[in-house]
Amino acid sequence: MKLRALFLALTLIVSAVAVQAQEQRRLKIYISADMEGITGVVTGEQLGPTGFEYARFREFMTNEVVIAITAARAAGATEVLVSDSHGNGQNLLIEKLPPDVQVVRSWPRPLMMMQGIDASFRGVLFIGYHSSTTNLEGVRAHTISSAKLTDLRLDGVSMPESGLNAAIAGSFGVPVLFISGDDACVKEAKTLLGDVEGGIVKWASGFHSARTLTPDAACQVIKDGVTRALGRLRDFKPFTVKAPVQLELAFKNYRPVEVLSYLPIVERISSHSIRFTGKDIVEVSKFIEFATTYQPDLAP
Repeated sequence: MKLRALFLALTLIVSAVAVQAQEQRRLKIYISADMEGITGVVTGEQLGPTGFEYARFREFMTNEVVIAITAARAAGATEVLVSDSHGNGQNLLIEKLPPDVQVVRSWPRPLMMMQGIDASFRGVLFIGYHSSTTNLEGVRAHTISSAKLTDLRLDGVSMPESGLNAAIAGSFGVPVLFISGDDACVKEAKTLLGDVEGGIVKWASGFHSARTLTPDAACQVIKDGVTRALGRLRDFKPFTVKAPVQLELAFKNYRPVEVLSYLPIVERISSHSIRFTGKDIVEVSKFIEFATTYQPDLAP
């Protein structure tokens, strides 16, 4: 009996070691990259194709993603998926990314800024993020759409994009490890998500102004933060919301709320707000994408 017990114990140990070795061999990291939180970004002149500085700041955004990938790889990451999550979703200079990295581009996407996330990933990095539309501070503070929404709530709690996207990742059991952006964004994310690693690359002094690091200095901050984060993977827990999930969206304009309330699954709760209850956060994500994207003249 003693020999049998010893054999079983040794078998369990060998199995545990094998599982751990397999996990170490396959360490998948998901990166969701926005642009408002990139170093030096302060106005629309850096954020879209019509801005006179956009071409340069696409390069800075790409460099911050590349340094995050490089740091993750040095810390053991074996696979990286990057979501280009700003504006038209076509900002990153993909030829400058490592050849074995894949990129999610353009819209619409059922999981929005987290398209492609699944349970096989070990952690998420947020690069270039910003604070929420309800935050009193932060460069270009908004949630999902600065032109359309004034608030987004999950089960009554106002959510920044970092919170919504963390909840989507959390539904697959994947935690957020790191976030970079201005000081307001990092503080907001830490308050909601816990002790994630943060990389502050600028300090907001207004909606369109900040004190900022230089691009090279910011890349060092991101590199150090990602390295720290992957060095303590076991410390992070997925951020989750209980199902079913109650979503509240507050719009700047009256008519979207009026029209959305024609849907039997939508409740109008004020002149500018609606409520939708999804079976899970994935269904909520799909509804948000529909509510903020759909137009009857969509083509092709």
